[in-house]
Amino acid sequence: MSEVKIRKAQKNDAPAIIKFNQQMAWETENKTLDPEKITSGVEAIFQDPTKGFYLIAEKDNRPAGCLLITREWSDWRNAYFWWIQSVYVTRENRRQGIYKALHKKVREMARSSDEKVVGFRLYVEKNNKIAQKTYKNIGMHPTYYKMFEELA
Repeated sequence: MSEVKIRKAQKNDAPAIIKFNQQMAWETENKTLDPEKITSGVEAIFQDPTKGFYLIAEKDNRPAGCLLITREWSDWRNAYFWWIQSVYVTRENRRQGIYKALHKKVREMARSSDEKVVGFRLYVEKNNKIAQKTYKNIGMHPTYYKMFEELA
């Protein structure tokens, strides 16, 4: 197996991240994302680092996956939760430890961060049993919370 390199994404990674987001939306929800909106959304992360940051997994010097980290302040804990979002691994690279490597990098970055990071959270599509198994296998567990939303 080729070595997997995990690094913080740079602005020139935006086209790959946009493509990954489009593929994920289609695969998980049969949803086509508006190209202008997803492009602006991804680029906004690079324009304003307080929104979060992306990690890129590279295999054979090509993007093989990515994820987005955003922050949530917890007044109960006086610390941040990092939200893992927009997780995507290319079809040809699945089940090869790409997500595990990305998660390991998130863990390392959180532990060495100047921010107080109390933990990580993510949401997963309720029927995506493979992803749920992956998350459990790396030490995550379901929470007591259900997610609700209202769009403005």
